[in-house]
Amino acid sequence: MIQAMIQLSRWLAGNASLFIIAIAILTFFLPELFMWVRGTTQTVILGIIMLTMGLTLTTDDFRILARRPLDILLGTCAQFLIMPCVAYLLTRVFHLEPALALGILLVGCCPGGVSSNIMSYLCHGDVAFSVGMTCASTLLAPVMTPMLMQLTAGEIIEIDAIGMFLNILIVTIIPVGIGCFLNYTYSKSKHFPTIQSLMPGLSVISLACIVGGVISTVHDDLIARGLWLFLWTFAVVFCHNTLGYILGYTAGRIAGFNQAKKRTISIEVGMQNAGLATVLAGNFFAAQPLAVLPCAISCAWHSISGTILAGIFLRFDTRRLKP
Repeated sequence: MIQAMIQLSRWLAGNASLFIIAIAILTFFLPELFMWVRGTTQTVILGIIMLTMGLTLTTDDFRILARRPLDILLGTCAQFLIMPCVAYLLTRVFHLEPALALGILLVGCCPGGVSSNIMSYLCHGDVAFSVGMTCASTLLAPVMTPMLMQLTAGEIIEIDAIGMFLNILIVTIIPVGIGCFLNYTYSKSKHFPTIQSLMPGLSVISLACIVGGVISTVHDDLIARGLWLFLWTFAVVFCHNTLGYILGYTAGRIAGFNQAKKRTISIEVGMQNAGLATVLAGNFFAAQPLAVLPCAISCAWHSISGTILAGIFLRFDTRRLKP
């Protein structure tokens, strides 16, 4: 039974984007399936995702912050400078309505996504650097995300910066801290590795639930406004994500990073914690329900694009090795 659950967890981790897309399509036709993913429930589910992240982190992962401060500083500055600026520019270029603008700005102001570490590993990037950047941006998120939202979206809607700070603290830092504590305390237990091996699958299922909840929320708007609303929003998400990859890689070149680091900073900058953005949009922009749509699309697309980019990097390696 346990082995079957471990295999399922591995399958979900390896096919995360397909599973999330399947749940989104199913919810579109059966929106009542995830009507229960609202408010506090949605927040708890994100907390579970961040807890699974904490359970995989060790003290060595945090020591990276002290061992490689310049790398982490440059990477984190790129993270919190490039993505909010690109998001702000896209809201102007695409003339987005306020709700959709809030959503893409929120994605841009959030920290890096937890699955970026896997993508860095797949493309022979600098995994230690990736983990360090994810840790740093997540730890800074309670301060940086509300501040950046105030700067970029303050003209659209009043931002509850204090409330957002506390919410991010509760749903990210505290669960990650609990997970790290459990890892430190019980890592030598014979059952703990089994628990850790189940975490990727639990994280994917939790993220799929959040996406399902969003689709059920915006279902009526999608029906009323048709395919055009989805395609227009996806175009913005695609541009935001792709420009993040390109500009992240460019930042690595400017900083003089080696190939592995350039790949890692590209992935770290381009992939955002869209699950956090989704929960924040639901909690703070409830009067603008469409704000969650760019966040939900980002949840699925970032996983797909990250896999594609990792494959492109690997193809370059293959071509270079050919005689």
